[in-house]
Amino acid sequence: MSLLVIGSVAFDAIETPFGKTDKIVGGAATFASLAASYFFNDIKIVAVVGDDFPQSEIEDLQKHHINTEGLQVKQGEKSFFWSGRYHNDMNTRDTLVTELNVLGTFDPIIPESYQNCEYLMLGNLSPQVQQTVIQRLTKRPKLIVMDTMNFWMDIALDELLATIKLVDVLTINDAEARQLSGEFSLVKAARKILTMGPKFVIIKKGEHGALLFHEDKIFSAPALPLAEVFDPTGAGDTFAGGFIGYMAKVGAVNFDNMKNAIIFGSALASFCVEKFGTERLRNLTPAEIATRVQEFVTLSQFAVTA
Repeated sequence: MSLLVIGSVAFDAIETPFGKTDKIVGGAATFASLAASYFFNDIKIVAVVGDDFPQSEIEDLQKHHINTEGLQVKQGEKSFFWSGRYHNDMNTRDTLVTELNVLGTFDPIIPESYQNCEYLMLGNLSPQVQQTVIQRLTKRPKLIVMDTMNFWMDIALDELLATIKLVDVLTINDAEARQLSGEFSLVKAARKILTMGPKFVIIKKGEHGALLFHEDKIFSAPALPLAEVFDPTGAGDTFAGGFIGYMAKVGAVNFDNMKNAIIFGSALASFCVEKFGTERLRNLTPAEIATRVQEFVTLSQFAVTA
C-alpha cells in the first residue's frame, strides 16, 4: 500500500509584504509529499526537474520517506520556475515570471514499483497529464484526489471535465468552484460539481477555512487565525497533501475520516504559511502537529445551552 503524488517539483521566487526570496524550492508535489510524510511513510512522487535542481534537495525528500524513483532529471534542461508578488491582503498576487522549462514536455512515467499505490494525489498539472497518470496505473487506486485551478478551466475545459469524471475527490478554491459550476452559492456550486463525477468536493476558502461536500452532507472547517502569514504559495498543496496523507494513514474512505483529514490538512497548511517556501514543513514534530490540531478543535468547539 502506498501513496502516489503527481505534480511539479520546481523553483519559486516570492515577494510578500514580509520580505522576498531568491530562488527557493517549491512545486505542488514538493509541498504535498512533505505534508503527507507526517502521516504516512510510503510516499512515491512522479515529477520532472532539470539538472539545475540540487541533489541535496532530492536527498531531503528521501529523508522524509519520499521515494524519488519517479522523479525525472532532464540533463541540459532547466526546472520549472515561477515568480510572484503578493498584495497586502495576501489573497491576491501578480505573476511576474513563468518559465515552464521541463514541465512543458512532461510525460509522467510510472515506475513498475509504483503500480501498487492505493492512494493517488493529482497535483495541479494539466488535466491531460492527470488523466494520463490514471490511465497508466494497472489498478485503480482506492482513493484519487485531484487539485486543479481556473487556468485549466479557461484553456482546457473539455479535458478538465473528462478528468474530473475519473476522480473521487476534487479540491478547488471558492472562485474556481463558482467558475466551474456557474453558480455563485457555494452550496449550489458543490452540488453541481458532484454531478460531474467526484463523490466528494472540497472548496478551499483560504483564511476562511474549507467546506466538504458529499451527497447531502456538508462539513465546515475553520481556518486558524494567524498573527503573521509570510508566504501562502504552497498552502493549498500542503492542505491536499496533509488531507490524503491522513486518509492513507487511517485506511478507510468515508465522510467522517475526511472531516478529520480536512482538519489535519488545514493544520499542516497553517504551518506552511509561517515561513517562505517549504522551510516550515521540513522539521515539524508530532507534538507541534498535535498541538496545532487541538487549536483547530478548540476554535470550533462549543456547548449549546437552552
